[in-house]
Amino acid sequence: MLLSTMGCASSPVYDYSKEPDPRKTEFVLGASDVLRVNVWKNPEMSTDARVRPDGTITMPLIGDIQAAGRTTKELMHEITAKLTNYVKEGPVVSVQVAEVNSYRFTVGGNVEHGGVFTAKYYVTVSEAVATAGGLNKFANPHKLVIVRNDGHGVRRVPIDYERVASGLHPEEDLPLIAGDSLFVP
Repeated sequence: MLLSTMGCASSPVYDYSKEPDPRKTEFVLGASDVLRVNVWKNPEMSTDARVRPDGTITMPLIGDIQAAGRTTKELMHEITAKLTNYVKEGPVVSVQVAEVNSYRFTVGGNVEHGGVFTAKYYVTVSEAVATAGGLNKFANPHKLVIVRNDGHGVRRVPIDYERVASGLHPEEDLPLIAGDSLFVP
C-alpha cells in the first residue's frame, strides 16, 4: 500500500487551469467561416463573404482584407478605416459571423469512429469522445492526450477520461481549440 501511495505522489500533476478556454474570449475567425459585412445606408458596399483558405475576404471597393486570425471587432475597425476614403459621412460597419466552419478538431486512436470533426460551438474532451462514438474496448481511458499547437510549439495535455466521466474532475474536461487532436491510446 505504501509503495502505491508513494508512486502516485511522485507522478507529476498537470495544471489544467493554465490551459486556454476559448469560451471566455471573443471568437477568432478562420478559413471557411462565412461573414456578413453590412455597411449602413450603403448596400452596394455590403457583402456576404466566405474566408478563403489564405485567410482573406474580398470587399467591394477596398479589395482583399485579412480575416483569419482576427476577431469580428478587429475586422470591423479595419473595414471602417478603409471605407472612410469612399464614404463621406463616416461609415457604420457591422461584421457578423453567419456560419462557423473553421472550428475543426481530430479524434483518433481507440474510438469507434475517429476522424476530423467540425462543430458550431466549442466542444469539450467528453463531448469529442462522444462525437467519435465513444472509447472502443481497446482504449486506455487513463492516458488520453490533447495534442495542441499553441504557436510556441506542440504541447501534450494528459487527460484521464475515467476521472472526467466520473464527474469528480471537471477541470480535465477541457474545451478543444480549433486544430487540436485528441488521441486515445
